[in-house]
Amino acid sequence: MDICVVGLGKIGLPLAVQYAGKGHRVTGADISPEVVRTVNDGRPPFPREAELADRLKQSVADGRLTATTDTATAVGTAQAVVIVVPLVTAADGTPDFSLLDAATDAVAAGLRRGTLVSYETTLPVGSTRGRWAPCLEAGSGLVAGRDFGLVFSPERVRTGRVFADLRRYPKLVGGLDARSTRRGVEFYQAVLDFDPRPDLARGNGVWALDSVEAAEFSKLAETTYRDVNIALVNQFARFADRCGVDIAEVIEACNSQPYSHLHRPGIAVGGHCIPVYPRLYLWNDPHASVVRVAREANETVPGYAVGLLEGVLGPLAGVGVRVLGAAYRGGVKETAYSGVFPLVEAVRAAGAVPYVSDPLYTAAELTALGLPPYQGEPVAAVVVQADHPEYRELSAADFPGIRVLLDGRRVTDPARWDGVRRIVLGGGG
Repeated sequence: MDICVVGLGKIGLPLAVQYAGKGHRVTGADISPEVVRTVNDGRPPFPREAELADRLKQSVADGRLTATTDTATAVGTAQAVVIVVPLVTAADGTPDFSLLDAATDAVAAGLRRGTLVSYETTLPVGSTRGRWAPCLEAGSGLVAGRDFGLVFSPERVRTGRVFADLRRYPKLVGGLDARSTRRGVEFYQAVLDFDPRPDLARGNGVWALDSVEAAEFSKLAETTYRDVNIALVNQFARFADRCGVDIAEVIEACNSQPYSHLHRPGIAVGGHCIPVYPRLYLWNDPHASVVRVAREANETVPGYAVGLLEGVLGPLAGVGVRVLGAAYRGGVKETAYSGVFPLVEAVRAAGAVPYVSDPLYTAAELTALGLPPYQGEPVAAVVVQADHPEYRELSAADFPGIRVLLDGRRVTDPARWDGVRRIVLGGGG
């Protein structure tokens, strides 16, 4: 097939490489000339995506993958178009469709009869049928379902391990009509590989859902579940702190029973998905009180963590606090909704002086993000915000003079911190 992938970001580019690796001819479209140049040079425009550098270089060298800023022309020669353009949301979850609107208009301008269009960007329920189908029809003069196929198929991968996740998880597809669904299933069967999953009743592979709305709902539901679960565990962690119990031991005990799937507590919930999509769900379903309370509860954890520091050090006025990790999670150079931002603000609100360091970011990059870089200033406390693998080997010797370590991710080794008060969320420090 000739395939066009619209949006060469941290999900779209690995998808394009995956499709090319299956022998298809892929054109990646992106509005950034720099991204297009980098991809056409066979170089990934972002770091630390497993397998991407080698696979991208090979796909470009084989002539299977090229990139362009001309979306309409690329769509005009494609049998299938996959759209992976970000949906920006406001703090209250209100979606800003402007980037997707522009991408959809460009796709419509090049759309031809017989093409399959698949949206993978997480969307509010009803968007594909109610927003994108009319836009594509108006811009192309074609009719969705009759003249071109239209499906929603949510991306279900994590940056840093996209290729492994593509093999690991079933690919969900819901179409505007039965014909679109069938075509979507056939497309994804032709571009993906799947690991055996004997634990799944339906087996691993492409799963057809009854409607496009069911596919949209599935992505919001699975990510919202994770946020609610984390909020519950964070609440348990606070109680564990009060009663002197190690929450990690409790979680291990609970999860030995197959109906308990408790996640781990953490100092913040960051990234493009978990803190965002519950708000998007609430935009669809504003009466979902459990979802709203959970999201608000998770947002209070950075302030609670700073309170734990105050419990050891007393008033923090003028105290230097070094925050380890600007990224929202370990091994990823990405600060989308990272916990570093509310944590730094909570440190400042307590009167302390925050500094930030991260092995993936230079001091200049941190400054550009509005974060004060650590440059050797004296600090009394260190807070682990992101679970970078480099932090697992840290010890008290790496931070002369500090009095408290607050490990917000439980990644440090307690045996390495003699002489320093080590605190973790939920006891057991």
